[in-house]
Amino acid sequence: MTPASAVLWGGFAVGILFGVAGRWSELCLLRGLRGLWHDGDGRPIRTFVLALAVALLGSQALQSFGLLDLSQSLYVRASFSPLLVFFGGILFGIGMVMANGCGARALVLLGGGNLRSLIVLISIAVGGYLTLTGLLAPLRVLAGRALVLETDTTTLPALLERAGVGLAVATWLVVGIVLAVTSWFAFSHAPFRNNLRLVIGGAAAGCAIVAGWYVTGTLGADEFDPASKVTSASFIAPVGDSLLYLMLSTGKPINFGVSLVAGVILGSFLLAVAQGALKLQGFATPQAMVRAMAGGLLMGIGGALAAGCSIGHGLSGLSTLAFMSILASGGILSGAALALRRWSPSQSTVHITTSIP
Repeated sequence: MTPASAVLWGGFAVGILFGVAGRWSELCLLRGLRGLWHDGDGRPIRTFVLALAVALLGSQALQSFGLLDLSQSLYVRASFSPLLVFFGGILFGIGMVMANGCGARALVLLGGGNLRSLIVLISIAVGGYLTLTGLLAPLRVLAGRALVLETDTTTLPALLERAGVGLAVATWLVVGIVLAVTSWFAFSHAPFRNNLRLVIGGAAAGCAIVAGWYVTGTLGADEFDPASKVTSASFIAPVGDSLLYLMLSTGKPINFGVSLVAGVILGSFLLAVAQGALKLQGFATPQAMVRAMAGGLLMGIGGALAAGCSIGHGLSGLSTLAFMSILASGGILSGAALALRRWSPSQSTVHITTSIP
Protein backbone atom coordinates (compact mmCIF):
# COMPACT_ATOMS: atom_id res chain seq x y z
CA MET A 1 0.00 0.00 0.00
CA THR A 2 1.35 3.42 -0.93
CA PRO A 3 1.73 6.12 1.76
CA ALA A 4 -1.15 8.07 0.17
CA SER A 5 -3.48 5.06 0.32
CA ALA A 6 -2.40 4.32 3.89
CA VAL A 7 -3.31 7.86 4.90
CA LEU A 8 -6.79 7.61 3.34
CA TRP A 9 -7.69 4.21 4.75
CA GLY A 10 -6.02 5.03 8.04
CA GLY A 11 -7.97 8.27 8.28
CA PHE A 12 -11.18 6.36 7.66
CA ALA A 13 -10.33 3.89 10.45
CA VAL A 14 -9.39 6.72 12.83
CA GLY A 15 -12.70 8.41 12.03
CA ILE A 16 -14.66 5.26 12.82
CA LEU A 17 -12.87 4.94 16.16
CA PHE A 18 -13.51 8.60 17.00
CA GLY A 19 -17.16 8.34 15.93
CA VAL A 20 -17.77 5.30 18.12
CA ALA A 21 -15.90 6.82 21.07
CA GLY A 22 -17.62 10.17 20.64
CA ARG A 23 -21.09 8.64 20.66
CA TRP A 24 -20.29 6.13 23.40
CA SER A 25 -18.91 8.76 25.78
CA GLU A 26 -20.88 11.77 24.46
CA LEU A 27 -17.55 13.58 24.17
CA CYS A 28 -18.14 17.31 23.84
CA LEU A 29 -16.16 20.24 25.23
CA LEU A 30 -19.25 22.45 25.42
CA ARG A 31 -21.18 19.79 27.30
CA GLY A 32 -18.27 19.53 29.71
CA LEU A 33 -18.06 23.27 30.28
CA ARG A 34 -21.80 23.63 30.73
CA GLY A 35 -21.82 20.75 33.19
CA LEU A 36 -18.88 22.18 35.13
CA TRP A 37 -20.04 25.81 35.22
CA HIS A 38 -23.83 25.56 35.27
CA ASP A 39 -25.34 22.07 35.61
CA GLY A 40 -23.27 20.67 38.46
CA ASP A 41 -22.22 17.60 36.44
CA GLY A 42 -18.45 17.23 36.42
CA ARG A 43 -18.34 14.00 34.40
CA PRO A 44 -18.40 15.34 30.81
CA ILE A 45 -15.43 17.68 31.28
CA ARG A 46 -13.46 14.84 32.84
CA THR A 47 -14.20 12.69 29.80
CA PHE A 48 -12.63 15.38 27.65
CA VAL A 49 -9.66 15.82 30.01
CA LEU A 50 -9.01 12.06 30.00
CA ALA A 51 -9.03 12.08 26.19
CA LEU A 52 -6.44 14.87 26.31
CA ALA A 53 -4.25 12.94 28.77
CA VAL A 54 -4.26 9.81 26.59
CA ALA A 55 -3.64 11.86 23.44
CA LEU A 56 -0.72 13.66 25.06
CA LEU A 57 0.92 10.50 26.40
CA GLY A 58 0.53 8.55 23.16
CA SER A 59 1.62 11.36 20.86
CA GLN A 60 4.74 12.19 22.86
CA ALA A 61 5.59 8.49 23.13
CA LEU A 62 5.42 8.16 19.34
CA GLN A 63 7.78 11.10 19.01
CA SER A 64 10.18 9.74 21.64
CA PHE A 65 10.39 6.41 19.80
CA GLY A 66 11.22 8.23 16.57
CA LEU A 67 7.96 7.27 14.86
CA LEU A 68 6.69 10.82 14.53
CA ASP A 69 7.97 14.35 14.18
CA LEU A 70 5.43 16.65 15.79
CA SER A 71 7.46 19.69 14.73
CA GLN A 72 5.99 19.09 11.26
CA SER A 73 2.46 19.54 12.54
CA LEU A 74 0.23 22.50 11.80
CA TYR A 75 0.25 23.59 15.43
CA VAL A 76 3.99 23.83 16.05
CA ARG A 77 4.59 27.14 14.30
CA ALA A 78 7.55 29.45 14.59
CA SER A 79 5.52 32.29 13.09
CA PHE A 80 1.88 33.15 13.80
CA SER A 81 -0.31 36.01 14.96
CA PRO A 82 -1.27 35.46 18.63
CA LEU A 83 -4.00 38.10 18.35
CA LEU A 84 -5.62 36.42 15.35
CA VAL A 85 -5.38 32.95 16.87
CA PHE A 86 -6.89 34.05 20.17
CA PHE A 87 -9.64 36.08 18.48
CA GLY A 88 -10.44 33.16 16.20
CA GLY A 89 -10.71 30.94 19.26
CA ILE A 90 -13.16 33.38 20.88
CA LEU A 91 -15.36 33.37 17.77
CA PHE A 92 -15.28 29.59 17.68
CA GLY A 93 -16.24 29.36 21.36
CA ILE A 94 -19.20 31.70 20.89
CA GLY A 95 -20.34 29.80 17.81
CA MET A 96 -19.99 26.50 19.64
CA VAL A 97 -22.45 27.69 22.29
CA MET A 98 -24.87 29.10 19.73
CA ALA A 99 -24.89 25.84 17.75
CA ASN A 100 -24.85 23.79 20.97
CA GLY A 101 -21.85 21.73 19.96
CA CYS A 102 -18.67 21.77 17.90
CA GLY A 103 -18.09 20.26 14.47
CA ALA A 104 -16.95 16.92 15.86
CA ARG A 105 -20.06 16.62 18.01
CA ALA A 106 -22.22 17.59 15.04
CA LEU A 107 -20.68 14.79 12.94
CA VAL A 108 -21.32 12.27 15.71
CA LEU A 109 -24.93 13.41 16.08
CA LEU A 110 -25.46 13.35 12.31
CA GLY A 111 -24.49 9.68 12.34
CA GLY A 112 -27.43 9.07 14.66
CA GLY A 113 -29.92 10.89 12.42
CA ASN A 114 -29.74 14.42 13.84
CA LEU A 115 -30.52 16.61 10.83
CA ARG A 116 -29.94 19.78 12.88
CA SER A 117 -26.29 18.82 12.86
CA LEU A 118 -26.30 18.73 9.06
CA ILE A 119 -27.25 22.40 8.96
CA VAL A 120 -24.51 23.23 11.46
CA LEU A 121 -21.92 21.30 9.45
CA ILE A 122 -22.86 23.01 6.18
CA SER A 123 -22.58 26.36 7.95
CA ILE A 124 -19.16 25.42 9.34
CA ALA A 125 -18.00 24.44 5.86
CA VAL A 126 -19.24 27.71 4.36
CA GLY A 127 -17.76 29.84 7.14
CA GLY A 128 -14.44 28.00 6.99
CA TYR A 129 -13.94 28.31 3.25
CA LEU A 130 -15.32 31.84 3.24
CA THR A 131 -12.38 32.69 5.48
CA LEU A 132 -9.71 30.38 4.06
CA THR A 133 -10.14 31.04 0.35
CA GLY A 134 -13.28 33.15 -0.07
CA LEU A 135 -14.36 36.75 0.44
CA LEU A 136 -12.85 37.01 3.91
CA ALA A 137 -9.51 35.48 2.93
CA PRO A 138 -7.80 38.83 2.13
CA LEU A 139 -8.86 40.18 5.52
CA ARG A 140 -7.58 37.02 7.21
CA VAL A 141 -4.21 37.37 5.49
CA LEU A 142 -4.02 41.07 6.36
CA ALA A 143 -4.94 40.46 9.99
CA GLY A 144 -2.48 37.58 10.14
CA ARG A 145 0.37 39.99 9.41
CA ALA A 146 -0.44 42.10 12.46
CA LEU A 147 1.64 41.49 15.57
CA VAL A 148 3.24 38.37 14.14
CA LEU A 149 5.24 36.40 16.69
CA GLU A 150 8.55 35.04 15.39
CA THR A 151 10.16 32.54 17.74
CA ASP A 152 11.98 29.24 17.81
CA THR A 153 10.37 28.43 21.16
CA THR A 154 7.23 26.81 19.79
CA THR A 155 6.39 24.36 22.59
CA LEU A 156 6.52 24.17 26.38
CA PRO A 157 9.47 21.72 26.35
CA ALA A 158 11.35 24.04 23.98
CA LEU A 159 10.95 26.81 26.57
CA LEU A 160 12.54 24.63 29.25
CA GLU A 161 15.28 23.68 26.81
CA ARG A 162 16.23 27.33 26.50
CA ALA A 163 16.63 27.34 30.28
CA GLY A 164 19.28 24.64 29.98
CA VAL A 165 17.22 21.46 30.38
CA GLY A 166 17.72 18.75 27.77
CA LEU A 167 14.83 18.51 25.33
CA ALA A 168 13.98 14.88 26.12
CA VAL A 169 14.05 15.56 29.87
CA ALA A 170 12.05 18.76 29.41
CA THR A 171 9.44 16.98 27.30
CA TRP A 172 8.77 14.22 29.78
CA LEU A 173 8.92 16.60 32.71
CA VAL A 174 6.11 18.64 31.18
CA VAL A 175 4.22 15.50 30.11
CA GLY A 176 4.56 14.04 33.60
CA ILE A 177 3.22 17.18 35.27
CA VAL A 178 0.30 17.49 32.85
CA LEU A 179 -0.55 13.80 33.20
CA ALA A 180 -0.43 14.01 36.98
CA VAL A 181 -2.77 17.00 37.05
CA THR A 182 -5.22 15.68 34.43
CA SER A 183 -5.30 12.18 35.92
CA TRP A 184 -5.95 13.54 39.38
CA PHE A 185 -8.67 15.85 38.05
CA ALA A 186 -10.38 13.02 36.18
CA PHE A 187 -10.13 10.10 38.59
CA SER A 188 -10.52 11.95 41.88
CA HIS A 189 -14.17 12.42 40.87
CA ALA A 190 -16.03 9.26 41.91
CA PRO A 191 -19.06 9.68 39.59
CA PHE A 192 -16.68 9.76 36.62
CA ARG A 193 -14.29 7.13 37.94
CA ASN A 194 -17.13 4.66 38.47
CA ASN A 195 -18.63 5.17 35.01
CA LEU A 196 -16.77 2.76 32.72
CA ARG A 197 -18.61 4.03 29.66
CA LEU A 198 -17.17 7.51 30.11
CA VAL A 199 -13.71 6.27 31.07
CA ILE A 200 -13.41 3.86 28.15
CA GLY A 201 -14.99 6.30 25.71
CA GLY A 202 -12.74 9.18 26.73
CA ALA A 203 -9.63 7.01 26.54
CA ALA A 204 -10.69 5.69 23.13
CA ALA A 205 -11.14 9.24 21.82
CA GLY A 206 -7.61 10.04 22.99
CA CYS A 207 -6.34 6.90 21.23
CA ALA A 208 -8.00 8.14 18.03
CA ILE A 209 -5.90 11.31 18.23
CA VAL A 210 -2.74 9.24 18.66
CA ALA A 211 -3.76 6.99 15.78
CA GLY A 212 -4.29 10.04 13.58
CA TRP A 213 -0.74 11.21 14.24
CA TYR A 214 0.59 7.72 13.52
CA VAL A 215 -1.31 7.44 10.25
CA THR A 216 -0.14 10.76 8.82
CA GLY A 217 3.30 10.90 10.45
CA THR A 218 4.40 7.27 10.14
CA LEU A 219 2.27 5.31 7.69
CA GLY A 220 1.96 8.34 5.44
CA ALA A 221 5.61 9.37 5.62
CA ASP A 222 6.83 9.91 2.06
CA GLU A 223 10.52 10.43 1.37
CA PHE A 224 9.58 12.18 -1.87
CA ASP A 225 7.47 14.71 0.05
CA PRO A 226 9.34 15.27 3.33
CA ALA A 227 7.76 18.68 3.87
CA SER A 228 4.21 17.31 4.13
CA LYS A 229 2.48 18.25 7.37
CA VAL A 230 1.49 15.56 9.85
CA THR A 231 -1.94 16.00 11.34
CA SER A 232 -4.62 14.36 13.42
CA ALA A 233 -8.30 14.90 14.12
CA SER A 234 -9.59 18.41 13.39
CA PHE A 235 -12.93 19.45 11.94
CA ILE A 236 -12.91 22.86 10.25
CA ALA A 237 -11.09 22.49 6.93
CA PRO A 238 -11.94 18.74 6.78
CA VAL A 239 -15.68 19.47 6.97
CA GLY A 240 -15.30 22.07 4.20
CA ASP A 241 -13.15 19.69 2.14
CA SER A 242 -15.78 16.97 2.55
CA LEU A 243 -18.56 19.21 1.27
CA LEU A 244 -16.43 20.24 -1.70
CA TYR A 245 -15.50 16.63 -2.40
CA LEU A 246 -19.18 15.67 -2.54
CA MET A 247 -19.70 18.30 -5.23
CA LEU A 248 -16.36 18.20 -7.06
CA SER A 249 -15.03 14.67 -6.57
CA THR A 250 -13.93 14.34 -10.20
CA GLY A 251 -11.71 17.40 -9.89
CA LYS A 252 -10.72 17.40 -6.21
CA PRO A 253 -8.57 14.66 -4.65
CA ILE A 254 -9.66 13.03 -1.43
CA ASN A 255 -7.47 13.62 1.61
CA PHE A 256 -7.04 12.50 5.22
CA GLY A 257 -9.61 14.99 6.50
CA VAL A 258 -12.33 13.83 4.11
CA SER A 259 -11.81 10.16 4.97
CA LEU A 260 -11.73 11.11 8.68
CA VAL A 261 -15.10 12.89 8.43
CA ALA A 262 -16.65 9.94 6.58
CA GLY A 263 -15.33 7.56 9.21
CA VAL A 264 -16.72 9.60 12.12
CA ILE A 265 -20.20 9.59 10.60
CA LEU A 266 -20.04 5.86 9.84
CA GLY A 267 -18.71 4.95 13.29
CA SER A 268 -21.43 6.94 15.00
CA PHE A 269 -24.06 5.47 12.69
CA LEU A 270 -23.00 1.89 13.41
CA LEU A 271 -23.09 2.43 17.16
CA ALA A 272 -26.45 4.23 16.94
CA VAL A 273 -27.87 1.23 15.06
CA ALA A 274 -26.41 -1.17 17.62
CA GLN A 275 -27.90 0.88 20.45
CA GLY A 276 -31.27 1.22 18.74
CA ALA A 277 -30.82 4.99 18.94
CA LEU A 278 -31.06 5.86 15.24
CA LYS A 279 -33.71 8.57 14.96
CA LEU A 280 -34.35 11.49 12.61
CA GLN A 281 -34.51 14.83 14.41
CA GLY A 282 -35.13 18.38 13.19
CA PHE A 283 -35.48 21.91 14.48
CA ALA A 284 -38.40 22.82 16.71
CA THR A 285 -38.57 26.46 15.54
CA PRO A 286 -37.17 28.60 12.71
CA GLN A 287 -35.39 30.72 15.32
CA ALA A 288 -33.48 27.67 16.53
CA MET A 289 -32.38 26.95 12.97
CA VAL A 290 -31.15 30.51 12.45
CA ARG A 291 -29.21 30.38 15.69
CA ALA A 292 -27.59 27.07 14.75
CA MET A 293 -26.66 28.40 11.32
CA ALA A 294 -25.13 31.54 12.84
CA GLY A 295 -23.22 29.42 15.34
CA GLY A 296 -21.91 27.18 12.56
CA LEU A 297 -20.74 30.18 10.53
CA LEU A 298 -18.94 31.63 13.56
CA MET A 299 -17.26 28.28 14.22
CA GLY A 300 -16.14 28.06 10.60
CA ILE A 301 -14.80 31.61 10.55
CA GLY A 302 -13.23 31.40 13.99
CA GLY A 303 -11.75 27.97 13.35
CA ALA A 304 -10.18 29.18 10.11
CA LEU A 305 -8.68 32.22 11.85
CA ALA A 306 -7.36 30.12 14.72
CA ALA A 307 -6.30 27.24 12.43
CA GLY A 308 -8.21 24.72 14.50
CA CYS A 309 -11.24 23.84 16.60
CA SER A 310 -12.03 22.44 20.04
CA ILE A 311 -10.73 19.05 18.90
CA GLY A 312 -8.03 20.30 16.53
CA HIS A 313 -6.44 22.55 19.15
CA GLY A 314 -8.07 21.18 22.31
CA LEU A 315 -6.91 17.58 21.78
CA SER A 316 -4.64 17.21 18.73
CA GLY A 317 -2.88 20.55 19.16
CA LEU A 318 -2.44 20.36 22.92
CA SER A 319 -0.98 16.86 22.57
CA THR A 320 1.97 18.57 20.80
CA LEU A 321 2.37 21.01 23.74
CA ALA A 322 2.43 23.85 21.19
CA PHE A 323 2.03 27.43 22.42
CA MET A 324 -0.24 28.19 19.49
CA SER A 325 -2.73 25.53 20.62
CA ILE A 326 -2.56 26.68 24.23
CA LEU A 327 -3.43 30.20 23.10
CA ALA A 328 -6.19 29.06 20.75
CA SER A 329 -7.69 26.80 23.42
CA GLY A 330 -7.69 29.73 25.81
CA GLY A 331 -9.61 31.74 23.23
CA ILE A 332 -12.15 28.94 22.76
CA LEU A 333 -12.70 28.68 26.51
CA SER A 334 -13.04 32.46 26.78
CA GLY A 335 -15.57 32.63 23.95
CA ALA A 336 -17.58 29.78 25.41
CA ALA A 337 -17.56 31.43 28.85
CA LEU A 338 -18.79 34.73 27.39
CA ALA A 339 -21.55 33.02 25.42
CA LEU A 340 -22.67 30.83 28.31
CA ARG A 341 -22.84 33.93 30.49
CA ARG A 342 -25.03 35.57 27.83
CA TRP A 343 -27.31 32.55 27.65
CA SER A 344 -27.97 31.62 31.26
CA PRO A 345 -28.57 28.05 32.46
CA SER A 346 -32.34 28.65 32.48
CA GLN A 347 -32.14 29.67 28.84
CA SER A 348 -29.86 26.72 28.11
CA THR A 349 -32.77 24.36 28.79
CA VAL A 350 -34.67 25.85 25.88
CA HIS A 351 -31.43 25.93 23.92
CA ILE A 352 -30.89 22.21 24.39
CA THR A 353 -34.35 21.24 23.25
CA THR A 354 -34.39 23.47 20.20
CA SER A 355 -30.84 23.02 18.99
CA ILE A 356 -28.29 20.23 18.82
CA PRO A 357 -28.63 18.18 22.01
